[in-house]
Amino acid sequence: MSATIICPNCNTQFEPTEALAQTIREEMRKEFNQKWIKEKQDKEKQDKQKEETFQLREQKLLQEQQLLKSQKEAQEQELAKKLEGYKRTMENELAQQLTGKIQQDFENKLRMLEDANKSNESKLTEARVKELEFLKEMQNLKTREQELELEIQRKLLEERTKLGEQIKKEEEEKNKQRDAEFQMKLKEKDKQLEDQRKLVEEMKRKAEQGSMQLQGEVQELALEELLKASFPFDLVSEVGKGVRGADCTLTVRNSYGQQCGKIIFESKRTKDFSEDWIEKLKADMRALGADVAVIVTQAMPKDMDTFGEKQGIWICNFSEVKALVHVLRELVMKVYTATKSQENKGDKMTLLYQYLVSGEFSEQWNAIREGFMTMKISIQRERDQMEKLWKSREKSLEKVLLNAAHIRGSIEGISGMDVDLNLLPESNSLELGEG
Repeated sequence: MSATIICPNCNTQFEPTEALAQTIREEMRKEFNQKWIKEKQDKEKQDKQKEETFQLREQKLLQEQQLLKSQKEAQEQELAKKLEGYKRTMENELAQQLTGKIQQDFENKLRMLEDANKSNESKLTEARVKELEFLKEMQNLKTREQELELEIQRKLLEERTKLGEQIKKEEEEKNKQRDAEFQMKLKEKDKQLEDQRKLVEEMKRKAEQGSMQLQGEVQELALEELLKASFPFDLVSEVGKGVRGADCTLTVRNSYGQQCGKIIFESKRTKDFSEDWIEKLKADMRALGADVAVIVTQAMPKDMDTFGEKQGIWICNFSEVKALVHVLRELVMKVYTATKSQENKGDKMTLLYQYLVSGEFSEQWNAIREGFMTMKISIQRERDQMEKLWKSREKSLEKVLLNAAHIRGSIEGISGMDVDLNLLPESNSLELGEG
């Protein structure tokens, strides 16, 4: 900040700097030398004129000339002494004037600098307070932003949880509805069986054989409905009354609708198990070309507590038939798949070899190789570019951190206390948008 001084004598405005004071001294000294030289030149001119006069009178006034010459020399010496005294007096006065003026200018400048320093200190204090408030506001905004992000994530998690629970409830309701429908069907069958049982008990006295046949038909119908409901893509066909063969046939189909095999069922609902059923079902299996045969019976053989295989025939009760059929269907489809893969194996090997040595395979493989190499080169270029970009960003980050350290040092030097960097904006707020 510059201070302008107004001279009380000549109203001249100037800045009391050392360079200006030196300039003033030089100008005063130059002016004094010019004045002294001019006076000397005038004096020499006068002396020259006198000398010419003396030369005209030289022949007549030799002695007077010598006297005048001695007087002239004396006068010159005296004049030189006077000029030297006058010069010293002028220099002393000028030095005193400059010294007082410079001292007064320095005091004025010092006073103005003190005032400016006080003003700067007050402004610096206000700036510190505003900066502290700004940093606090930035920290509060950052905190609010984090809280908002946390709240959004919490709400998203709650919505996902609610959606999952809702989907789970809907699935449970659907399952319950299916179970209810199945239970209703079971109850209907139970009611029918109960009605049939009552009818059998009523007619038992008249025709015990007809009663047992009715019970078997009820279980047979329930078995057919269970198979249709559990395996909707398979074909369930029943055998009419009086026709030789199994009670029910399940034609297994895969996801493409291809027929993979047959499973035949014999439904029995008696108090005792008969070994003749096994031989009879074996004959039916051979006659129908079935892959698997199952006996669904209420009375299990004496040597079997649960479902199992006996003499190549699977035996189970009504509650186990669904799980057993799931396993048997998978076995039938796997056998069908293995059998199909073995068909025309030699022809397939020949076709595969011809394809592998053909130009079509070579061109396709070259296209795959070229695509792979192109992707590899592209990835390498991207990697080189990213490494170059990372190096540039690393240099920029080092520059930012260095400047931040300088700012911290400046603030600590001005305030005289350690600065808590937690009040400053976090590093991610200083990052520039890149790429």
